[in-house]
Amino acid sequence: MALSEQARDKFANVSTATLTSVLLKRGFRNTFISGIHLINSDAPRMVGPAYTLRYIPAREDIDTTNSYNDARKHPQRIAIENCPKGHVMVFDSRKDASAASAGGILVSRMYTRGVAGVVSDGGFRDTGDIEKLPFPVYHSRPSAPTNTIRHHALDINQPIGCGDVAVYPGDIMVGDSEGVVVIPQALAEEVADEAFEQTAFEDFVQEKVLAGASTFGLYPPEDAAKAEFAEWRKQHKR
Repeated sequence: MALSEQARDKFANVSTATLTSVLLKRGFRNTFISGIHLINSDAPRMVGPAYTLRYIPAREDIDTTNSYNDARKHPQRIAIENCPKGHVMVFDSRKDASAASAGGILVSRMYTRGVAGVVSDGGFRDTGDIEKLPFPVYHSRPSAPTNTIRHHALDINQPIGCGDVAVYPGDIMVGDSEGVVVIPQALAEEVADEAFEQTAFEDFVQEKVLAGASTFGLYPPEDAAKAEFAEWRKQHKR
């Protein structure tokens, strides 16, 4: 199920905080990837379907300095060269940042290919270079050692865990300055609609609170606040 452009635009204009609240109403409590942050604070919002790569622990007889001699057959390089444009590359690094999930060159390659963003529950190397890209990249911390010291790339575009959250291929990844939320693909359109509506209402509430209004009767709204919001929305064309 492809994400509509209308839903993508709505996701780009709502916060991960709002999205977690909307998902909670549907019974989803574990949707926010823990322990990661945005490398480039000036990067745009991240929205796109998940494309995944799973790492297992490295083993010395397999993961050597020669591991990339035939890069065309290496799962990490295959995933990076095949992640579709507009998708988000998501690494399951088992929350292990003692070696890098990838580095600046590979992240740059995904950026130039039109990937929508990159997420790892481990770490990236060359973070100074990654920080200069106008591109959303999330990780737990910088990690200089190469990935084969700790990671063996295995499954491409299969269900994974990232920061203790289940991520299925095609799930919608939305990222902002607070972090990344995972939205089940089948619910994406309705979640985008409700989150957009909730954002409009909360913008109204924020404006009222900053002007000195009490939250009682406003948040949640009673009849008078609902009527005032409807008028506010007409004036603001929201």
